[in-house]
Amino acid sequence: MSAPYDVPGATHVYSGKVRDLYDLPNGHLLMVASDRISAYDHALEPPIPDKGEILTRMSLWWFDQLADVAPNHVVSTDVPDVVAGRGIEVERLDMVTVECIARGYLTGSGLADYRASGVVSGIALPPGLTDGSKLPEPIFTPSTKAEYGGHDEPISYEQVADAVGSELAARLRDLTLEVYARGEALARERGIIVADTKIEVGLRGDGTLVLADELLTPDSSRFWPADAWEPGRAQTSYDKQFVRDWLTSPASGWDRASDTPPPRLPGEIVERTRARYVEAYETLTGETFRR
Repeated sequence: MSAPYDVPGATHVYSGKVRDLYDLPNGHLLMVASDRISAYDHALEPPIPDKGEILTRMSLWWFDQLADVAPNHVVSTDVPDVVAGRGIEVERLDMVTVECIARGYLTGSGLADYRASGVVSGIALPPGLTDGSKLPEPIFTPSTKAEYGGHDEPISYEQVADAVGSELAARLRDLTLEVYARGEALARERGIIVADTKIEVGLRGDGTLVLADELLTPDSSRFWPADAWEPGRAQTSYDKQFVRDWLTSPASGWDRASDTPPPRLPGEIVERTRARYVEAYETLTGETFRR
């Protein structure tokens, strides 16, 4: 994948589903959030206008809110004009090889696993839970970290310990659950339920755990309006579940089980998706994003 931005003094080194990384002469990285959107391991067209800037601004807000929980990778927001607002100069870290996920509510792939076995990532849950149920307590439900275009697979805590060692596994679990607990409480005060979240964690040379990439955004989390929460059904969502729902609806004409790529998103879906991201940002931070 080619770099979408020609950044003076920076060398493009990697493109993911949403973010592009560039080497900087000072040894740091430039991380740029694009407007790309993905679902079901497919990059979708067209992009969602302003999405990258919204995600960047929201992550920076969360990094500030949780500064006492763990350090983050941000070095500077003073970046070239071509990526202003969506680019951040960040530390170069040794990223951990597992996806760190916390769930406080049951939905998505966790719900599917629960319905099949009553167990999610090796954790037995009580009977009688349904779509949107609040869990007795948040749980750590890690997954593999697939390459671009691949699919993450759920793994147990024991498998994480086998992969990275028992000491680091415990630190990752504890940090993930603390970030979720703090984030969920802050968001709930502002009318948003964070049903689950995935955090990215890197290691400094001295072993310090550092929050990286993005934090508690609608791309890495499920955001639900608190006043509309009702277990037993699919929840109204601020996040890209809206796009997933359209893709799997008869209106899209797409068969997820087929080898064909998803169709282009209609203009109405693009506009409504952008509006959801803007609403989530403004509801959470109390700041106004340009309309």
